[in-house]
Amino acid sequence: MTQKPNRKELAASYRQEIIQDVTLFTSQSTAVFYDRLFSTLDYKLPRAVTGRKGFPKEAMLCAFLVMKCEGFSQISDLVDYLENNRLIAYYCGFNIMKPLPSYWTYARFLRQVNNSELKEIMAALVRKLYDEGIVDASFIGLDSTPISANTRYNNPKSFAKNKFSKKNPPKRDRDCALGVHSASNQHNERRYEFYWGYKSHVLVDCISGLPLYELTTPANTPDSNVAAEILANANQTISLQNCSFIADKGYDARSIYNTVKDVYDGEAFIPLRNYSTKNSKKLASGNPICEAGLAMHKDGKTTDNGRTRQKYCCPFRQSKTGQCPCNHRNWNNGKKNRGCTKYKTIPNDYRLSIDRSCLSFKRTYALRTECERYNSRFKCTGQERLWVHNSVSATNLNTIAHISALAIACAAILLPGTHSYRSKKALRRAA
Repeated sequence: MTQKPNRKELAASYRQEIIQDVTLFTSQSTAVFYDRLFSTLDYKLPRAVTGRKGFPKEAMLCAFLVMKCEGFSQISDLVDYLENNRLIAYYCGFNIMKPLPSYWTYARFLRQVNNSELKEIMAALVRKLYDEGIVDASFIGLDSTPISANTRYNNPKSFAKNKFSKKNPPKRDRDCALGVHSASNQHNERRYEFYWGYKSHVLVDCISGLPLYELTTPANTPDSNVAAEILANANQTISLQNCSFIADKGYDARSIYNTVKDVYDGEAFIPLRNYSTKNSKKLASGNPICEAGLAMHKDGKTTDNGRTRQKYCCPFRQSKTGQCPCNHRNWNNGKKNRGCTKYKTIPNDYRLSIDRSCLSFKRTYALRTECERYNSRFKCTGQERLWVHNSVSATNLNTIAHISALAIACAAILLPGTHSYRSKKALRRAA
C-alpha cells in the first residue's frame, strides 16, 4: 500500500513547479513585447576563432536592448532585472538553467565589441523601415545632444577647484572633453553650461522622427565639422538625393550649404548666425552711413575666400580741406585716402541667396522640432549621463540606444493594426 504525501511535501512540490515555470515571474505583455522586438533583429556578430566561447554576442546585445527599453542607466539594474525575469533572459538568448552574465561580463562586452558591427545592424534596420515606407530622406534634420561623462566634475554640488578648466581634465575618463551647451532656448538669454563628456550627433527623419545615422564625438567637437561625414555615411544606407536638410545655427557654414546643394542636389534650411550685434544704419539704396551720419560712397569690390564684398569709403576720402565731424581715428592717418571704410558682402553664393523670411522656409524649418523630440526620447533610455569611463563604451552605448528605437519601430509595423512606432509604452500595451 502506497503512502500518500503529506501537506509539506505537496507544498514543496508545488513551489518547485512554480520556480521552474519562468512565465509566472514576468507579465505576459512584457514577454510578448520583447519576443516581437528580438524577432525583428536579423543579425549575427562575428566571434573569436580561439579562446573560450562565453556568452553569445547576440544575447549580450539583446540584453543591452532590454536595458535601453527599460531606461536603466546602470548595468546593476539590468543584472537584477534579468535575474528576476528569466523568461526575458531566455528571449535574449541566454541559457537560464545556468548562471547569467555578471556585471563585469557586460562591461567587457561594451569595451570589446566593434562599433562598426553595431552600425551595420542599425543600417539594416533603417533599410528595412525604408522598404516599408516608414522612413525616407525627404526632410532630414541634424542635431547633437550633450552626454555627461561619469566624473565628479559634472556634479553641481562638487566644490572642486577649476573643475571646468582645460588644464584639469578628469582622471576617471581621459577620453572625454570639455563642452558647452545652451541652457535656454530664448534668443535674448545668454545662458550656457559647461560639462565634461561627449556629443551624440543624430541625423533624424523629420517626418517619422526616427534616426538614420548617428556619430559620437568628444564634447569639444563643433557640430559643423562632422556634418559632411554624417551625410556621406547616411547616403550609403539610403539615398539622400533631393533632400531638404534642416539644422540650427550651429551648422551655418558655407561648406555645408555647398555640400547639400552640389553633392545631394538638395536644399538647406539653416538660419544665419549673428556674427555681429551692431545694427549698422544704411540708406534705401543700400549705402551704409558712417559714424558721423554721412552717406558713404562705393569704392570697388574685393574677392577673397570665395566671397565678393562691396567696399564703401568716406565721402571726404581725398579731400584736403574737409573735416571729419566725428574726428575718426583713420582721418588723421597721414595717408592720401583718409576716413573710415566698410564692407558689405554681395549675396553671390548659395548661403546668402536663401530667402529666410518667406513662409516656405519657416514652415520647413519648423520640422526641426522633431530632432528635439527624438533627443528627448534618447535621453529617456538612460543616456543623459554615462556610467562608463571610456569613449569606446560610450560610443557603443549610444549606438545601442538608437538601435532600440529602430527595433521598436520595426516591431510596431509587424503587429496587426495601427500602432505608434515611436513609443515603446504604446507598443507594450498592444502586445
